[in-house]
Amino acid sequence: MSNIAIVGTGYVGLVTGACMAELGHRVRCIDIDAAKIASLQKGQVPIFEPGLQELTHRNLEAGRLSFHLDYAQGLHASEFVFVCVDTPTRPDGRPVRDRLEAAIEAILDTATEPVTLILKSTVPVGTGAWIREKLARGDFDACQFAIVSCPEFLSEGSAIQDFMRPDRIVLGCMDRRDARQVADLFRSMDAPLLVTDLKTAEMIKFASNAYLATRITFVNHVARICEKVGVSIDEVTRGMALDARIGPQFLKAGLGFGGSCFPKDVRALNYLARAEAVDYDLLAAVLKVNGQARLWAVEQVTDCLGAALAGASVGVLGLTFKPGTDDLREAPALDIVAELQARGAQVRVYDPMALARVQALPLRVDTAADPYALAQDADALIVCTEWDEFRGLDMPRVASLMRRRILVDGRNVYDPFALQALGFVYRGVGRGHVAGQQAAHPC
Repeated sequence: MSNIAIVGTGYVGLVTGACMAELGHRVRCIDIDAAKIASLQKGQVPIFEPGLQELTHRNLEAGRLSFHLDYAQGLHASEFVFVCVDTPTRPDGRPVRDRLEAAIEAILDTATEPVTLILKSTVPVGTGAWIREKLARGDFDACQFAIVSCPEFLSEGSAIQDFMRPDRIVLGCMDRRDARQVADLFRSMDAPLLVTDLKTAEMIKFASNAYLATRITFVNHVARICEKVGVSIDEVTRGMALDARIGPQFLKAGLGFGGSCFPKDVRALNYLARAEAVDYDLLAAVLKVNGQARLWAVEQVTDCLGAALAGASVGVLGLTFKPGTDDLREAPALDIVAELQARGAQVRVYDPMALARVQALPLRVDTAADPYALAQDADALIVCTEWDEFRGLDMPRVASLMRRRILVDGRNVYDPFALQALGFVYRGVGRGHVAGQQAAHPC
C-alpha cells in the first residue's frame, strides 16, 4: 500500500482521504484551518455525508488516517499528493486560483522526495500545463514531480459509493507511466479507465457537469410549456426515459440545480468559451433558465395570494440544494426565501439537516422545529428539497394547522389530486394537467 497526502479537507478532500484509507493506504490529510483539523483529529466530521463519519472514525482508529496542520508532517514519506482545495469562480465564471496556487507552492516548497501531484480539484483547463511551466521556470526540480489530473465525479449524498464504485476513472498526464502508477492506487475498483492528456482530463470534468446541468435545465424548460398547455411533465419525462438513448437520469422537473459544482462549472465553461471567442449562447441560456426555475415558486405563491402576500406567513420545507446533504451552497431555497422577504412575506424554514448552518448565513429567517410547527398558521408552504421525511407527512394534520391551504410543490413530491381532496390549492412543477381542478379552490 502507498503513502498518500491529501491537501484540503473540504468535501472532496475528506471523502477522498477516508476512502483511500479504507482501501488500505496510509493517508495524511493537510489543511490550514486549525479548528477544522482539531475537530477532525477527534473524529468529528464537519459536513454531513452518509457514511463519512463512520468511515473517518474507523480509519482513524486503525491508524491509516491522520490530520495535520503542518505541511512537512503531512507530506512526510508521501509518494502521492492529492490536491483537493476549493476552486471557486467569480460571478462572471472566471476561476479564482489563489487557494490552488498557495497549495501548489506549499507542496513544492516542502516536499523533499519525488512525489506525484494528483489534481483532484476541479481546476481550470490548462492548470496542469501551468504547473509544469512553473516547475520549469522556478527553483524546483521538475524531475522530482509528476503531474496527473484525476477529476472527481462525486455526487453529494452518495459520494462514498461514487468513489468506491465509480462509473469511470479518468487520468490525464504527460507520461503514461505516471498514469499507471496512479491507476495502481485504484486497482481494486472494477471501473473503466481512460488515460488522456492533462487538458482533456480537465475538460472532461467541466463538459460532464455542464451536460448534466443542461439536461436539468431542458426538462425545467419543457415543464413550463407543459404548464401552459395542460400536460403532465411527469408523464412526458416517463415517456422520454423509455428511450434507451435518453434514459431517466437528471430528467426530474424542479427548482433547478444548485450546490458547489454545477453552477460553478457551467459558469467556468461559459467563461472559457468567451475567452476563446466561441459562441456561448447555450451555456448562458442554461444559467438564465436555471435562475428562472427558482423564481417559479415565488411567482406561484404571489399568484395565489396577490396583495395578501405582504405580511403573509410562508413556510419553506427544505433548504439544502438536494436531499442527503447539509450543503446550502447555491441552494434554490435561499434565493426563494430572499425574494419572498423582498415582497413582504414573513418566511419560516425547516430542514432536517441544515438548520444549524442557517445562523451563519447573511439571510435572516425564522426556523421551525419540525414540519408541523412550520405549517402552524401558515398561508402557504413551498417544498424546496425532496427529503424523505416530507413524503411521509400527515397531510390532513398539515391542512388542519394552516391558515390558508396553499402548497407549492417545487419538487413534485405529492399527489396533486390527493392534496386537492384535502382542500389544498396545489401548484406543481410542469403539472398543468391539474390546472382545472385548481380553479375549484380559489386562493
